Amino acid sequence: MISEKRGNVLHGILLIVLFSFSAFYIAEVQFIKDLSLSPLIVGIILGMLYANSLRNRLPETWVPGIKFCSKQILRAGIVLYGFRLTLTQVVAVGIPAIIIDTIIVCGTIFLGLLVGKLLKIDRDTSLMTSTGSAICGAAAVLGAEPVVKCEGHKTAIAVSTVVIFGTISMFLYPIMYRTGLLADLNNTQVAIYTGSTLHEVAHVAGAGNAMDPTDALGIAGTATITKMIRVMMLAPVLVIMSFALARSRKKGASEEPSGKSKITIPWFAFGFIGIICINTLLQSILGASSVKEIPLNGTIEYIDTFMLTMAMTALGAETSIEKFKQAGAKPFLLAAVLYVWLVGGGYLLVKWLA
Repeated sequence: MISEKRGNVLHGILLIVLFSFSAFYIAEVQFIKDLSLSPLIVGIILGMLYANSLRNRLPETWVPGIKFCSKQILRAGIVLYGFRLTLTQVVAVGIPAIIIDTIIVCGTIFLGLLVGKLLKIDRDTSLMTSTGSAICGAAAVLGAEPVVKCEGHKTAIAVSTVVIFGTISMFLYPIMYRTGLLADLNNTQVAIYTGSTLHEVAHVAGAGNAMDPTDALGIAGTATITKMIRVMMLAPVLVIMSFALARSRKKGASEEPSGKSKITIPWFAFGFIGIICINTLLQSILGASSVKEIPLNGTIEYIDTFMLTMAMTALGAETSIEKFKQAGAKPFLLAAVLYVWLVGGGYLLVKWLA
């Protein structure tokens, strides 16, 4: 009986692995590469296609394997994400970028919760959408999911908003730069503006390269580093979020006999920070000029991207069109408000502080 159960779990995992390999292949198609759509985004799309077509034709006993990918694999992927970052990157870009990133992250999350309340959107959807917009897109949404403990389709909705508005920015920012709309900003300010307000790391890389293909002006490199500082903020945000949610649940859990609310400590967030520290130490010991030059870093990054793609695909597999219809247009309206704040508010912050 136990071996049969493990076999069913394995079937679900292998299904997600198959979809993830397909996502990696599709992401290499030139048209998809031009859009800077990562395997993670392709994966969730494939998962949603599966959820709305073949899902009812496959055994329900495979579901535990799919859930394993959206939970355990997800946490491991977030921890390994730390290998992409070092504390040296923070030092390189300076205090102004750190201050602006902090204001952007805090302001976006608080604004999202406020607007979500005004729009009467449930707290989980508002929090997931705000976190994705504030920090690092899909990866931040995935990181927040185990802490918020929301339903899978809410995670998928949050990711969808990130993809839509992040992709718009990736094309909009280079146009603004070339038409002179960013003429009031110097090259460093343009880089900080791009890195502190675009959603995904891939979006920042795409926009930065479009504005400064050879990094001769320092825009592409500085934008990426500024973005990575936002990524580093994921861990403290998750810890604070965990305690805040625990307090909120405690107030609304008077029916519990103990009257206590269990605090979920996102240990994977501490693992994420620990890996960043280890990576920084390795860079120093080996004298590597960048993260990419640390031995095995490229391999680990590839494995991590695959694990996160598995998690995204699994979340997509739990998301049907019906669930999107139930959510309605309000989450996308919330994301649009946050987008205006990022584009407009971010511009003013950079102009005043950088």
